[in-house]
Amino acid sequence: MSPWMTNAAFALFFVLAATGLFFFVVTRGALLMRGLSAGAGGDKSHVYPIYSNMRLIKLVDFQPIISAILLFQYKRLVSHIVAGLGRSDLEGKKVLITSCAFGNVIPRVVDAAVRGGAERVLIADIIPNELAHARSKLGSFAGKVDYIEDNATEMKHAEGAAAANVIFFLLHELPHDLKGQALREAGRMLAPGGKLYLAEFHRPELWVLRALSWTYFKVFEPLGLALWDTHDPLDCLRDMGGWECERTTCFFGNFQIITATKR
Repeated sequence: MSPWMTNAAFALFFVLAATGLFFFVVTRGALLMRGLSAGAGGDKSHVYPIYSNMRLIKLVDFQPIISAILLFQYKRLVSHIVAGLGRSDLEGKKVLITSCAFGNVIPRVVDAAVRGGAERVLIADIIPNELAHARSKLGSFAGKVDYIEDNATEMKHAEGAAAANVIFFLLHELPHDLKGQALREAGRMLAPGGKLYLAEFHRPELWVLRALSWTYFKVFEPLGLALWDTHDPLDCLRDMGGWECERTTCFFGNFQIITATKR
């Protein structure tokens, strides 16, 4: 192997290792350290620093990075949700986004809701910095959006407040006992006939991809593995009753979008 190829290989390895270390430190590593400290409990104890520290939020929330994390399926997943909103009757109604997400999903969902005639879009998140960051992306929708500091597992709004509820890659980060609570609250927020759009990871079909995904979750986000079996969101919703659900998967089953209609 020529010297330049050797140097390039070492440089690539260094970049990948440094990137992996960075994301471990600001995700699971931070939670492990937090768990060792006194007073580690509370509603926000499971939240990664990458979602609460404004400097980290601005550093990481770069569309190519977010797309790469989702194996370049980000646009496809968001487009599926936007298309569903476009087919919904939103005239004079409210659309809820439960928990902020990186990338352009929030601007695209808000745009689809407003174009569909929605009266208001409610964006709820437990972290004030996430709401402030979302606001910075939505200047053109001023007057149409409410930013609400709220907990996805115990919402303050009255039952049936929204005609649609979008949850984009939240469940895999929640402790297992809170996953079901978040789904129950998602349903409580919807009016009868309202739709829940839930995007999440899914158990891959290909064994190679399954092994890589298992390794990723074990290292960075071990709470996500439960979505493959014990806390499959589709099964959870069906067990709760009162839902009509359908699931769409993509990229060899690695990602899923559940569209659930409240009876």
